[in-house]
Amino acid sequence: MAMHYPRRVSKVKRARQFGFRARMKTRLGRKMLSRKRRLGRRLSVK
Repeated sequence: MAMHYPRRVSKVKRARQFGFRARMKTRLGRKMLSRKRRLGRRLSVK
């Protein structure tokens, strides 16, 4: 019996919804990013 893989979310859709640029669009998103930066979290992946 084959199992159905639950919720296969598109990486593009996910990035558009929760990604860096989506955060930068809103005031609260920018606030959240600055809060994470203060904690020492790196936001850009190199």
